[in-house]
Amino acid sequence: MDVVTTRRLELCRLSVGEAERIVRLAAEGSEGWAEGYPSDADVAVARRFLDARDEHGDPGVFGPYEIRRRDDRVTVGGIGFHGPPDEGRFVTVGYGLAPVARGHGYATEALRALLGLARAQGLAGAKGDADLGNVASQRVMEAAGMRYVGEDERVRHYRVEFEAGG
Repeated sequence: MDVVTTRRLELCRLSVGEAERIVRLAAEGSEGWAEGYPSDADVAVARRFLDARDEHGDPGVFGPYEIRRRDDRVTVGGIGFHGPPDEGRFVTVGYGLAPVARGHGYATEALRALLGLARAQGLAGAKGDADLGNVASQRVMEAAGMRYVGEDERVRHYRVEFEAGG
């Protein structure tokens, strides 16, 4: 699945061409990108995607996605899986929005869609984490149905388990 559609957003699977464009044009900006996108983290994700694809092939649905607003087709952030499911059939998720796109509920809407995609793949669940001071990201995971399961000196850990057959 190359595009996951929500009420206001499209999660567009990152292509090689778009990843190369992110790496190449990040410093100067590009048509169709919100101010502040891509962040340094988005550029790092694009580089890792290109390197991993060269080494391991196409990650399929378990790769990164761009978050685009449906009304104007502007890319406002990134979301995705950190790789294929682990031996317990859990994936790890991550996301980020350009500062101008924060506070509109886009991250929660996108994360709910990504978790739905993981569920549709027959996985057992998903994991994520947020820096201790990143309360907004913690609230996004909670609003998307993930629950707090612990923390270390740096991050709070979240998890959601999918019901069998659901």
